[in-house]
Amino acid sequence: MTMRILIAENIAEEGIQYLNSQSLDVTVNTKLTREELLKIIPEYDALIVRSVTKVNEELYEHAKNLKVVGRAGNGVDNIELSGATERGIIVVNTPDANTVSAAEHTIALMLSMSRNIPRANQHIKSKLWDRSLFRGVELMGKTLGIIGLGRIGTMVATRMQSFGMEVIAYDPYIRNDKFERLGIKKAEQLDELLKASDFISVHTPKTPETIGIINAGSFKIVKPGVRVVNCARGGIIDEAALNEALLSGIVAGAAIDVLKDEPHPISPLLDLDTTVITPHLGADTFEAQKNVGETVAKEVFEALSGKLVANAVNLPTLSQQELEHMKPYLTLIERMGKLYHQIHREAVDKIEFTYKGEFSHRNTDPYVLAFVKGLYETVLDTPVTYVNARLLAESRGVSISESRVTSNDNYTSSIKIVLHSKDNSFELEGALFGKGEPRIVSLNGYPVDMVPRGNMLMIENNDSPGMIGKIGLALGNKGINISTMNVSLSREKSPALMLLTVDDTVSTDVLDEIQDQEGILKAWALKI
Repeated sequence: MTMRILIAENIAEEGIQYLNSQSLDVTVNTKLTREELLKIIPEYDALIVRSVTKVNEELYEHAKNLKVVGRAGNGVDNIELSGATERGIIVVNTPDANTVSAAEHTIALMLSMSRNIPRANQHIKSKLWDRSLFRGVELMGKTLGIIGLGRIGTMVATRMQSFGMEVIAYDPYIRNDKFERLGIKKAEQLDELLKASDFISVHTPKTPETIGIINAGSFKIVKPGVRVVNCARGGIIDEAALNEALLSGIVAGAAIDVLKDEPHPISPLLDLDTTVITPHLGADTFEAQKNVGETVAKEVFEALSGKLVANAVNLPTLSQQELEHMKPYLTLIERMGKLYHQIHREAVDKIEFTYKGEFSHRNTDPYVLAFVKGLYETVLDTPVTYVNARLLAESRGVSISESRVTSNDNYTSSIKIVLHSKDNSFELEGALFGKGEPRIVSLNGYPVDMVPRGNMLMIENNDSPGMIGKIGLALGNKGINISTMNVSLSREKSPALMLLTVDDTVSTDVLDEIQDQEGILKAWALKI
């Protein structure tokens, strides 16, 4: 029976031609209403969309034959992954297809801003001629600060080195050897980059950590006359603060491709002569769109053919039966991975896995992938999947070792994971309780009983009377309810470790107040 594919949003003709060449039944209809889409989706095995179509629970309930969803572009904000995974639907996207386009647009904006090209163009087309109004600056010999040394940030950095620019970069999740290999100076702190840079370009994903990463405080320490570029995501740079810095002359110019409230052109930056602004054109080249169309078409076909797909963003490599059996194990290990970067900002050099009891008798490859997926998915600007997780770790120079122990004195089965960085190591052990309930049972030598889920607090404190009361009072005064509390002592360490699950997110202010309490050594707000 011929597989049927519905293309509901525009992709390049080359992608459509590829699918037709594979003897698939391809329907292209980019004008469907929501009601029309829900009516016909039961007929199709695959759906290709861009960013507009909502692929959610409502659609899944109608899509009885759907096996693959292809997202032509980076990110899957409009696709509900949990519903897809539960139904065995593979979701793929194309995170690398527009890398060159985005990097080149960053450079184009940097050059346009430096030489006042947009204003000069408008001036001469108005039949005027006054070169003195548009004197610019050269890039050679200047320092370019790159915030986020992922795919696009790296490409911008290496290209601008050929312009004779010195490059400094800030990315706490990238190992030192990458900086050394590329000849890029590493900024240990963001402030170091801000103070040193003549040009600043951001290339981070949009996460709670990066929203407003450049703000009013940043503009108090930058070089006078610095120039700023944002081709990443709107909101990473505080637009109001940037506007004030431009008006005061602290910032000489800004080149922006993304706005906080896009597609609504309401930013204060639009009214300034010192800005160059484009309507999110980073990926909008003929070549990028051709790459996106061809890539998503090939991925959808390979997924329908039962092959491994490089950009699958959920779990395509296990059968539904295998997935159901492994789900509690994978849930535990992925959640364990999410903890490290919330506690440590150091790049990981090595990860050691020790499987005990029942864990040791199974294929452990999915466990490694689950942990690496949890470790990196909140800090990288590319989707981290079960398919690309090991490759991402290897590309960052992370070595992985595995060992098996057939017996386990304390639990039917458990997994111990040790992460080594340049100066520290971080150890945790997890096990399954009851009917597959994930628990962390040891953390850096402390025996614990921790359900890795929701909002949590981890506190190191002196082992002295009254500590529990202090924490309870501090949270209670802020209306934050404690669901569970676990207090642990270690034979090797003098501080006590307190782990709490709470009903609400712990804000930075509350965390600072806790850390100011006498006897509190360090506190972390965690969320899984």
